[in-house]
Amino acid sequence: MHLKERLFSAAVVAGAAGLLFLAGTLQAGGEENGSGEEGEILPWIGSKETIYFWYSDESMTNFLNSAAVSFGEKEDVRVIPVLTSQEEYLETLNQASVRSDQVPDAYIISNDSLEKAYLAGLAARITDEERVCTEQNFPAAALSAVTYQDKLVAYPLFFETSALLYNDTYLQEWASQIAMKELLEEGEVDENPEETDGIAVDEERLAALREEYYGRAVPAAVDDILYIANTFDVPQGVDVMKWDVSDIFYNYWMVGNYMIVGGDSGDDPARININNPETIQCLEVYKALNQFFFIESDTVDYYSVIDDFCQGKLVFTIATSDAVKRLEDAKAEGILSFNYGVAPMPQVSGELGSRSMSVTNAVAVNSYSEHEELANRFAAYLVTEYADSLYERTGKVSANLHMESDLAGLQVFKQEYAKSIPLPKMMETGNFWLQLEGLFSKVWNGADVTQLVQELADTITVQVSEGQALQ
Repeated sequence: MHLKERLFSAAVVAGAAGLLFLAGTLQAGGEENGSGEEGEILPWIGSKETIYFWYSDESMTNFLNSAAVSFGEKEDVRVIPVLTSQEEYLETLNQASVRSDQVPDAYIISNDSLEKAYLAGLAARITDEERVCTEQNFPAAALSAVTYQDKLVAYPLFFETSALLYNDTYLQEWASQIAMKELLEEGEVDENPEETDGIAVDEERLAALREEYYGRAVPAAVDDILYIANTFDVPQGVDVMKWDVSDIFYNYWMVGNYMIVGGDSGDDPARININNPETIQCLEVYKALNQFFFIESDTVDYYSVIDDFCQGKLVFTIATSDAVKRLEDAKAEGILSFNYGVAPMPQVSGELGSRSMSVTNAVAVNSYSEHEELANRFAAYLVTEYADSLYERTGKVSANLHMESDLAGLQVFKQEYAKSIPLPKMMETGNFWLQLEGLFSKVWNGADVTQLVQELADTITVQVSEGQALQ
């Protein structure tokens, strides 16, 4: 599931109605094991202590099967991974918990669904006897993502966030161009028709300038990108920057430092601050970008943008960590015609900071499990000892600080993740992302920022107030 679909799914399952549905199923009878064919398990499992581990992403199968065997041999137990559908994942898990003899003992869940899982009794407060969930092992963003009402309710496994991709070959070319322009402006290039190339250049001075500009080429702020856009004579068919302006995940960094929804843990209805001067200023900067990049929001999508970048048609784009594997595969196949780099998202301006959004997929332990201690140990094993094979087997980046990678680009994504804002857990704000996505689309196309922000703030205030009244 891509990130836009992830946000849409979160909006569909969120809200008080979802919680009431889960609460109702806790009292209901019914057919055994609602997980369908994907979740069917052979009834005979032998005499060893056994836990069932649920997940919904097929790309995790190889990793989980291997981890289950390794952990089983180490502990002399049996771990049975169960692949089930992404649709109505928590509802199906809930049904299996109350109606089946094969209760899901632990499972992978996105951090934005943890409030719903916890309130429904499907996520227990983790025991963490091995002191796994600490700042020595995980960045603050990971720990915030798995915290609900000051309680750790899951173990961080892997994450996704956004960072800036750049074509390093083009930046070197830009540095050469701007260095030559400066020499011309300073009068240090002598036009001489008797020279073979028509001009005489102080090569040592040119090399020094080129190095100076190249050292500043990776943008620290949005203005740096605009400066390159204004001064780079790009090759034909190349754009300076394009990204998926239709997807909130690749836009949120513009307002993430100031638009507060639930605080760092995304679970506090008292900490909502949408309409503030800094947010409005950031959105005005975003609105102005359309004058430089002319991206049609209704025709662009993430995959087409990454295709363009891989084909050398872009200098910059905003991407998630999956792009690194694609670029590395292309490099290994000898079809990548340029060098690339990954950088943290730039600041909005010299005065306005930025902060990316992140999603953390975590391992929760089911309160209905009769094997909570074993389930906790397996969860801890997945996010520590066995996490070193996660990227190799799945292409997903471990949230664990100690799981280093030889790929410099992935380390940048981990740095960006460390200071990111996790997707909030509050069910009352489950549709906030779709509303905010609509706001960004209108702003991109020239609508009034102040009015839109006020309308969004009013809407969310009403939703949160009504949600709190139901509790």
